[in-house]
Amino acid sequence: MNNLRERYIETNGITLHVMEAGPADGPMVMFLHGFPEFWYAWEKQIEYFAARGYLVVVPDQRGYNLSDKPQGIASYRIDEPAKDALGLIDHYGRDRIFLVGHDWGASVSWWFSMKYPERLNRLVIMNVPHPVVFGKYLFGNQKQMERSWYVFYFQIPGAVERFAAANEYQWPLDLLVSTSREGTFTPEKLEKYREAFKQPEAFTSMVNWYRAAIQAPPDRLSDYKVRVPLLVLWGVRDAAIIPEQADESMAFCADGKLVKFEDCSHWIEHEEADRINPMIDEFFQKSE
Repeated sequence: MNNLRERYIETNGITLHVMEAGPADGPMVMFLHGFPEFWYAWEKQIEYFAARGYLVVVPDQRGYNLSDKPQGIASYRIDEPAKDALGLIDHYGRDRIFLVGHDWGASVSWWFSMKYPERLNRLVIMNVPHPVVFGKYLFGNQKQMERSWYVFYFQIPGAVERFAAANEYQWPLDLLVSTSREGTFTPEKLEKYREAFKQPEAFTSMVNWYRAAIQAPPDRLSDYKVRVPLLVLWGVRDAAIIPEQADESMAFCADGKLVKFEDCSHWIEHEEADRINPMIDEFFQKSE
C-alpha cells in the first residue's frame, strides 16, 4: 500500500491511531474493523478507494493495536466507539461521510446510524445483524447460542487473555485461519496481527468489547429503525453467525439492500474484495 498517512487523533477523551489515504478534499469514507483485527483488515479497500478519489480514514478502534486502551469494561460499551467515530468526523470537518463496518465495526456502524443518522451519506454493513435481531438470537436461538459460545467464555475475567497469550498468541491466529477461506490470512499477514495482539493491554481491551455487551449494555434508543441508505454484504459461510439474521435485519431498514455471498466466510472484506469494492463504490456514487 502506497501513500498511507499515519495520524494520532484525539476524540471522545482518547487518542486513536488512524491510517488515511487519498485526497484530503475527497468524499470521506471511514472503515471500522472488528475482532480480532486492526486497521490492516482493510488493506484491500484502502488503496482501491483512495485511487478513486475518496479520503479513506481507517482507525484502530479503541482498545486495539496502537490506539488508546481505556480502563474498565464500561469504556467499551457500544456507544463509546460510536462517539469515537463521531469525533473523527468532526476532526476532519465533515458534515456527512460514508461509513463501512465489519464485525464489531459493523455493530458500531449500526448503532451510529441510529444515533447520528444526520452524519451519514450511506452505510455498508458486513456480516453482523441489526442489534435487535442479534440480541434475540443470542439469547433465544440454540443454534446461535452454540456458535456464540466464546461470547460467554470471554466474560470470565482474565481467562481468554491467558489462553490467547500462550504460545505467542497462536490461538487467535489459528482462529482466523480456521474460519476463513484457504489462503486468506497469509503467514506474513498473520505476523502483523500477532504484533497488534502483543501491544500492552491490547487483548484485555479487545475482549472487553464482549464483556461490555453483556455487562454494560448501552441505554435503549427510542427508535431502532435505520433510515440511512444501507447496503448489507453477507458471507453465508460465517462460522459465528447464522445467516437467517441477515434477512431479519432488513425489516429494520427503511432503504436497505442485502447481497449474499454463498461461498464466503465471515471475512468478506478479505475474501471477496474484488467483488465488493466495485459494488460499494457504485452504491456510494448513488448518493445525492
